[in-house]
Amino acid sequence: MSYFDAASSAPLHPVARQALLASLDEGWADPARLYREGRRAGMLLDAAREAAAEAVGCRPDELVFTSSGTRAVHTAVSGALSGRRRVGRHLVLSAVEHSSVLHAAAALEAAGGSFTEVPVDRTGAVDASGFGRALRADTALACLQSANHEVGTEQPVAAVAELCAAAGVPLLVDAAQSLGWGPVPGGWSLLTASAHKWGGPAGVGLLAVRKGVRFAPQGPADERESGRAPGFENIPAVVAAAASLRAVRAEAEAEAARLRALVGRIRAEVPRLVPDVEVVGDPERRLPHLVTFSCLYVDGETLLHELDRADFSVSSGSSCTSSTLTPSHVLKAMGVLTEGNVRVSLPTGTAAAEVDRFLEVLPGVVAEVRLRLGAPAAPAPSRAPSASLVVDSLGRRCPVPVIELAKVIGEVPVGATVTVLADDEAARLDIPAWCEMREQEYVGEEPADRGSAYVVRRLT
Repeated sequence: MSYFDAASSAPLHPVARQALLASLDEGWADPARLYREGRRAGMLLDAAREAAAEAVGCRPDELVFTSSGTRAVHTAVSGALSGRRRVGRHLVLSAVEHSSVLHAAAALEAAGGSFTEVPVDRTGAVDASGFGRALRADTALACLQSANHEVGTEQPVAAVAELCAAAGVPLLVDAAQSLGWGPVPGGWSLLTASAHKWGGPAGVGLLAVRKGVRFAPQGPADERESGRAPGFENIPAVVAAAASLRAVRAEAEAEAARLRALVGRIRAEVPRLVPDVEVVGDPERRLPHLVTFSCLYVDGETLLHELDRADFSVSSGSSCTSSTLTPSHVLKAMGVLTEGNVRVSLPTGTAAAEVDRFLEVLPGVVAEVRLRLGAPAAPAPSRAPSASLVVDSLGRRCPVPVIELAKVIGEVPVGATVTVLADDEAARLDIPAWCEMREQEYVGEEPADRGSAYVVRRLT
């Protein structure tokens, strides 16, 4: 089985396993106690904090350990907003932030505050100047990830940090995906990360708050972790997290170069081997181990199941599931297909032979899924041109509305239109994305008795 989903959770690093097992015997006592066992546990905790702070690029007394990366984000947002409540209750964030940041923004709005989402381009990157223009006099906090979780695009953190500093606004950086590969550019005020993203154990997050940043932790006061992360520290897990972070950073330069070459091969070969595929995300400013591509006329969940049957564990760039039917906010913001997306994120040590086998298997798997869904195998044949057509796809989930559109676009003359009736939310995103990929004109959306009518004009 080839595990290609390190962006969700990386396999436990050997150093993390060794540190975890060793500290189970030494780090079980209360580190706040003065007897021998407590002092020993306290020394382990202090050493872990110093190692993690060195990797982050902050002082040990600026860093605390939390129960998860999500908890670190929520604590950072609520603490910074509360500490700067006299400035205002406005938050600025990119449209592609992790769901933990979006949930924190929604909670702020529900409590009477407000937030501004800064749009991204088709690669998933924000424009630094546009981010700066979103800052207001009442902005209490800005949030920007170092690199995107779904498509791997790196963000212009240094440039945004300069603009935030000039405006007097602290910048929170979610470094969960990038911290294992190197330090985040300076200028940030708060930083969060999650150990299981770099091969540490799950259940350990990092929160760094620079000295001088106004910060007021919310909830009942606690004497542990500077009052910012209540509860008894999981010292064995913390030690394993810090040890594995140090280990992966020592390997990062060489491993990043190796994995970047493997991912570059996937980026180049998939469009060549599989028709109607778009590789999304920035081709250069990206994480070294992650690539996402969009396949036209394919249901993402079905594709993932078939790849699993072929012994490949990958994830979908889309968070659309049978239970929520909610397209990925990241792909939506980028304006790319929200269905038929595959995210490949290679863990440390991935062999080139595994990537070779993936490239051998993928074309057949995609072809089989497309055949099952009735997707067009080739451009629609030329027929006697018809007047503008209406395609009824009501009650049918994407990618079926897009498939039906592709089947008939060749039956109308150039300049005529096809109207697709659909009530699946994903159609609102995927039909314009299909037009972008196939060089047709998306005219727009019109109201309909049920669902919506999406109008496409044939250009080629």
